[in-house]
Amino acid sequence: MEKITGEVLKVLKERRSIRRYKKEEVPENIVKDIIDCARFAPTARNIQPWKFMVITDSNLKSKIARICDYGKFIAEAPVCVAIFCEDTKYYIEDGSAATTYILLAAKAYGLGSCWVAGDKKPYADEIRQLLNIPDGYKLISLVSIGYPEEPVPTPPKKSLNDVLLFLPVRK
Repeated sequence: MEKITGEVLKVLKERRSIRRYKKEEVPENIVKDIIDCARFAPTARNIQPWKFMVITDSNLKSKIARICDYGKFIAEAPVCVAIFCEDTKYYIEDGSAATTYILLAAKAYGLGSCWVAGDKKPYADEIRQLLNIPDGYKLISLVSIGYPEEPVPTPPKKSLNDVLLFLPVRK
């Protein structure tokens, strides 16, 4: 059990945003398992408002990359997943949880990934229309996935003492 716990915690602590990928396909069974993990994300009132679109077509990824302001690297990623949610009360929370599960599942498979914002971005509706997603769905995020081209150094993180608070205050 300690070994499994250690591996899970390692995935959580070592995941990084990867924007450069090897030109190597990601096997379909791995992509399907990553999405399968996402459907287990927490969701308010178990509504599960999400739809996951997997995009591997180079032309379509290039169009998406041109539309996005900070996602130009999507064009070179082997896989892009577009996460949409029905416009429910907690769509952003539900979709964000599912996006996080995708990022972590990708890391568990040794893949790199990067979250590109969707909701409230000026291009969100254009992406929805490009992918033929019906009205009533909101683009939560775009996630590029692939084998990392090179290791990414750990960015500086605030210390635990800088971010942790206990109530009542402990001495």
